[in-house]
Amino acid sequence: MSTSASASQVVITPQQFLAHWQAHRRLTRRVIDAFPADKLFTHSIGGMRTFGEIAKELLGMATPTVAGILTDQWGKYEEAAASTKAEVLTQWDAITAELDAKFLEIPVERFQETKTAFGQWTMPVHDLLLYVIDNEIHHRGQGYVYLRSLGIEPPAFYDRS
Repeated sequence: MSTSASASQVVITPQQFLAHWQAHRRLTRRVIDAFPADKLFTHSIGGMRTFGEIAKELLGMATPTVAGILTDQWGKYEEAAASTKAEVLTQWDAITAELDAKFLEIPVERFQETKTAFGQWTMPVHDLLLYVIDNEIHHRGQGYVYLRSLGIEPPAFYDRS
């Protein structure tokens, strides 16, 4: 299989991929927003990180990954600096806009290239991006458990509108 791709060879277009990712991000944002402000960085179960700490991880992955894919400049992975629900949501919204602005700049053939992200994860770009999405989904599931433990009904998992 060739490492280059044309539009006729792709299963999903970059526009469709971004729309799928942003749909997951909308749902995760609703999960973050469902937390009482005083519980986002304090409530945990079984010694797991708080959902606020998890959100900082998610914030630290999205745009730095896209920037690295675009530029081949990979710094050290760092979680976002946020300590309140308002800060997390503000950063989430800014990253959403950045993804809309930058993701479609990735050349389609780059999705087949292998990159080492943050000096630690070596894989094809399409797998790297799917990893970022899968990681978000996994952690969103933790958020659902936390919300239920607080007596809060989480957003419907299938509603990514």
